[in-house]
Amino acid sequence: MAHRIAVVTGAGAGIGRATARALGRAGFDVALLGRNEERLAAAAEELEQSGVRTVRVAVDVADEAALDAAAERVEDELGPISIWVNCAGSTVVGPVAELDGADIRRATEVTYLGSVYGSTAALRRMRRRGQGVIVNLALGPRLRGLPLQAAENGARSAVVGFCESLRAEIAHDGDRIRVVLVHLPSFNTPRFGWTKNLTGKRLRPPAPIFEPEVAGEAICRAAFHNGEDMWVGLRGQITRAIDALAPRIVASRRARRGYAAQLEKAAASDDAPANLEHSVAGALSAYGPFDIESKKATALTPAFLGAPLPLGARLGLATLGLVGVLAGVWGARKFKI
Repeated sequence: MAHRIAVVTGAGAGIGRATARALGRAGFDVALLGRNEERLAAAAEELEQSGVRTVRVAVDVADEAALDAAAERVEDELGPISIWVNCAGSTVVGPVAELDGADIRRATEVTYLGSVYGSTAALRRMRRRGQGVIVNLALGPRLRGLPLQAAENGARSAVVGFCESLRAEIAHDGDRIRVVLVHLPSFNTPRFGWTKNLTGKRLRPPAPIFEPEVAGEAICRAAFHNGEDMWVGLRGQITRAIDALAPRIVASRRARRGYAAQLEKAAASDDAPANLEHSVAGALSAYGPFDIESKKATALTPAFLGAPLPLGARLGLATLGLVGVLAGVWGARKFKI
């Protein structure tokens, strides 16, 4: 990557903004795409103070033509795109029986089709040079299948299937273009205050919670490592291993604890903003209000896993996880918790 240009969608806040910072520190010039011009300008100013060249484009990723035009502008103003990261996403939280078809459609358009449109816009330009990296986001094992999250689970699962097919096509054609999936746990971002919420309770991220820099660092590493998947968080790997060996235990745990893990006791405000259709106003950045509970990656944090764990390691993690689950069940019964 002699002349490194990165594109980040959803770059105005949350994981997208943290990713733009990480890529800027890694030496990329960064194109910032998102719906909120004010937050894009603030993100660009941060990067430019560190000597990073930027282009910002206010665009809805669900608009394929507009997103393709944004990609063309980036190459005209910054240069050939080396890495494209699809961080934009939007959803509606609530029981399936209460979801409106229009809300599900919009969540799918932003999260799934936005990732598809971004990937194809990048692919058209990377194929001219035969190389590049496309990064899409997937839910980590502890977030998959959670109740109240059908809209996002459906869209993110579709992203995974899309990437798997795209990889096969690229391999068939012999291009040196990598399609990487970064599997993420919960993060302390502003999204829990602006997601459309049908539960009547304030939303919170299920534990464990990481600061958005952890996601940004993982996504940045995905640009350089040779694998197709990057997992963040060791506990998610334990859940993944248990799910492979004893899926009923994981399903039962989601049913029993999934609601409480995502909802605070306090009632949601009747006039709480929702960003499903339109961007929420405000000078928000990467962070949400859960910094006291969140984890920050250090050199000793086993946060990044760039390849599937060996079978022996998965069996060991699954055994430890099962022992922990059984101990928790025994303790709850003994003390009648």
